[in-house]
Amino acid sequence: MSDIVVFANAAITIVGVVVLILRAKISPAIALVLGAIYLGLVSGLGPEQTIKSITTGFGDLMTEVGLLIAFGVLLGSLMASLGAIEKLVDLLVRTFGPRSLPYTFGATVGTVLQSIFADVLLVITAPLAGRLSRQIGPYGAARMCAAMALGIEVGLVFVLPGVGAVALAGVLNLSFGKMFIFGLVTAVFTIVATLALFTALAKRGLWNPKLDETEDLPVAEVAEEERSRELPPLPLLLAPLLLALALIAFGASAEMAGFSSPWVDFLGDPVIALLIGLIGAVVLARWKLPAEQTAAAFKRGFHESGQILILTGVGGSLAQTVKDVGLGELLKGYFSTSTVVPLLLVWLVAAVLHIAIGSVTLASITAAGVLGPVMPLLGIDPVFVALAAGAGSLFVIHATSNTFWLLQTLLPQTTRGALKSVTLTVSAASIIAMIPIQVMALAF
Repeated sequence: MSDIVVFANAAITIVGVVVLILRAKISPAIALVLGAIYLGLVSGLGPEQTIKSITTGFGDLMTEVGLLIAFGVLLGSLMASLGAIEKLVDLLVRTFGPRSLPYTFGATVGTVLQSIFADVLLVITAPLAGRLSRQIGPYGAARMCAAMALGIEVGLVFVLPGVGAVALAGVLNLSFGKMFIFGLVTAVFTIVATLALFTALAKRGLWNPKLDETEDLPVAEVAEEERSRELPPLPLLLAPLLLALALIAFGASAEMAGFSSPWVDFLGDPVIALLIGLIGAVVLARWKLPAEQTAAAFKRGFHESGQILILTGVGGSLAQTVKDVGLGELLKGYFSTSTVVPLLLVWLVAAVLHIAIGSVTLASITAAGVLGPVMPLLGIDPVFVALAAGAGSLFVIHATSNTFWLLQTLLPQTTRGALKSVTLTVSAASIIAMIPIQVMALAF
């Protein structure tokens, strides 16, 4: 089979998945499996090997990320129920002052709080951001709206245990420790740099308060104020989450330094680290919350993690099929040993997929699954493929995204304002993120 035919089949697979999701309104999970079946059959794998590729890809990926996703989402659900976010934001205001709050708030949402499922995190933090925007000064609402959008979306794809980052690491069979370290660096740089750019543009006429802001704060703020009256101390609230993150960071640092021992490897494993954090959160919830509220948090966490697991698993099925048809070997001859062009291609594929589908996670794992097998052949560490796919998937967050409308309705901004603070700003972050990614890819 000629190279052109294989490339054409891969392109048809991607386009077909998009059409099935957008036009036929088929579930993304089913569309990805159908795409994998098509690619395997038309590329000569045969029925038996095609089925094996699909099931192997799904199973292998669930082995890598299944417990990590489940424990992370459950931990985040319990932390949200315990009211940790309200206390943390209050500490940021008292420590850094209101003027620097957009930077600290955005970076915190994008890093420390990524164990909390994105929609839940948004619903809890958005009213706080809206209220605090009045304390920052000129363009406070604009800056807090942009900080929220950046923290939610950038953290989702770059920082473990954000579900997008976990899915990307699983699809490419990455070291979670390495993904944690490089993703954290990328996220912090991207959030701070993009927010600084947006602030400068807002002050120079990009943001018009009369047209881009709403006068009233979201009604959900009342509920948040009621919840914040009886919260446990912040160190106690954050202890399970911070312990889990500290263990993951310790394990990643030890791995990169070449230090290894059975206990270090055990405690530094992200699954064990999140399990320890989850146990701590359960103990804390049983102590501080009514039994029915703890049960509701678990129910919500299981519901959210189930959807994520299925979508991530079928992304692994497509990735395994792409690998088995030999697309990576064919593409190898079309690239130089430079890291720049291949990573830009990953970014471009993810960006196009996101514009068409509107799902950050689906776009990133599809782009990584299709092009990931090529990169090791070019001497490129797969972690940078994951980061480039994540960056591309942030391009043009628009009206097909549920997050876009949540950010618009839960924050003091009009739809016109959301197009600036969400679509324009996160698209800029998508491009800016490629700076540290390319630099690190060249250095490492």
